[in-house]
Amino acid sequence: MKHRFKLNIMNSSWAVSFISAVIAIVIGLLFGFIILLISNAREAVPGFIAILQGGFADGAKGIGDVLYNATPIILTGLSVGFAFKTGLFNIGSSGQFTMGAFAAIYIGIKWTFLPGHLHWMVALLGALLAGALWALLPGILKAFSNVHEVISSIMMNYIGMYLVNMLIVKNVHDKIKNQSLPVAQTAIIPKAGLDKLFDTNNMNIGILIAILAVIVIYIILSKTTFGYELKACGYSPSASKYAGINSKRNIVLSMVIAGALSGLGGGLLYLAGSGKYLQVLDVLAPQGFNGISVALLGMSNPIGILFAGLFIAHITVGGVNIQLYSFAPEVIDIIIAAIIYCGAFALLFKTIILKANKRVAKEEDSR
Repeated sequence: MKHRFKLNIMNSSWAVSFISAVIAIVIGLLFGFIILLISNAREAVPGFIAILQGGFADGAKGIGDVLYNATPIILTGLSVGFAFKTGLFNIGSSGQFTMGAFAAIYIGIKWTFLPGHLHWMVALLGALLAGALWALLPGILKAFSNVHEVISSIMMNYIGMYLVNMLIVKNVHDKIKNQSLPVAQTAIIPKAGLDKLFDTNNMNIGILIAILAVIVIYIILSKTTFGYELKACGYSPSASKYAGINSKRNIVLSMVIAGALSGLGGGLLYLAGSGKYLQVLDVLAPQGFNGISVALLGMSNPIGILFAGLFIAHITVGGVNIQLYSFAPEVIDIIIAAIIYCGAFALLFKTIILKANKRVAKEEDSR
């Protein structure tokens, strides 16, 4: 009976997805350890331990750094994962993130007439709307002209990057540092004592907002008719159309919601009061592409994305610490890439696990 219970758990979708993600993580970490051995065999073991320790190596401050780094990539991961669930690949998260960041910064600098307790809220709302609007065009092109969202959203990434550079220079430019000006104090997200709890000025309620977004998206996808329709369009557009579901409307709404999540992530990062500014550089925001990694590792499940974002942030902080052992910080990017590469084979891992479970079940039945 106990063995049968274990088999039932192993055949459940969430359990198999979790195990597949763990396999991807283990293989990626082993690959990273090999890289460390090749680079510097003498200090490979302490360097690898530093990666595994991540934020825990620095106590409360390290955990605060993990939560701070996780906040934007949880939102961009949700953005990509939400689109995945509806059969769309939102590779435009980087541009949406940048547009949201600029909207938040602009409101944070220019709209000082707002009451202090509303300023940061309006700035975050502006970030959310800017990201949503930036994803609207790819959604419309996909729904009504069948233009692949990967192509249109990639182009929107570059348009957004150059447009934001121009807007910064014309409106909120610090000419000396070639970056955006600091936002007003009232536009900074409240810390609610978290900065003292985690002993770092980077901490604020942004991580709580990210967790709230995870819960909302989970409820939408799992508990609402709207979420069911979105997933139905993703699983089978023709069947959903036959069932009377407005697939064009759902495609547009899916991209808009995904863009809003990315834009919110940009606002949370640049209103954190951590001394981070939008640079006038021809470089796409890495948080958007990190979101793809988080979504893949989290199997596009909102809860999985939350933990995947925390894990990626954890080893990212650990990757900073390996510089103490004469390793280049780029090593952690290689390890994360290996983990995500293995995560792309999650379906293969699932198939292997399910076949093994069926084989064990047949052997049990034959006894």
